[in-house]
Amino acid sequence: MVTVTPLEAELLELAGSVPDPELPVLTLRELGVVRAVRAHGTDSVEVDLTPTYTGCPAVEVMSLDIERVLRDHGVREVTVRTVLAPAWSTDDITDEGRRKLREFGIAPPRAGVASGPVRVQLGPTRTGAGGPADEPEPVRCPHCGSAETELLSRFSSTACKALRRCLACREPFDHFKEL
Repeated sequence: MVTVTPLEAELLELAGSVPDPELPVLTLRELGVVRAVRAHGTDSVEVDLTPTYTGCPAVEVMSLDIERVLRDHGVREVTVRTVLAPAWSTDDITDEGRRKLREFGIAPPRAGVASGPVRVQLGPTRTGAGGPADEPEPVRCPHCGSAETELLSRFSSTACKALRRCLACREPFDHFKEL
């Protein structure tokens, strides 16, 4: 177990308060990408950042924003390290983050679905309450809560999201894919 000093806990909270550049409704803490902060004295800090996927284009902006926030709070030297292991998973999104995604109109990833390798399959594009027992829970509409939704595109405004439509209220919505 790694011991975190009060200073490191405070700096972790500050680094985690940075909004995600692609989903500004979430902080980096709620997204689960800020993994650790190590203080070297009072004016030098190292932050571990795990991107949502290896090629995530937002890593540079996240790093610069973390550096800016920590420097604004008196830290002279900030190093943000990209750490790929252990890999980020949608299970790392906090409950608060999932709530905020839903309120923002994005269906959050289904909890517990992201265990092991991501299964790729071609098949039905609709989800609903009457699917096979081995399928994960359906993707619910963030607008009306219906489980009757269909996949319109496997990619949406970012690679992390898919575009779906609710068959009940007919509203399109993004779904944060399980990884």
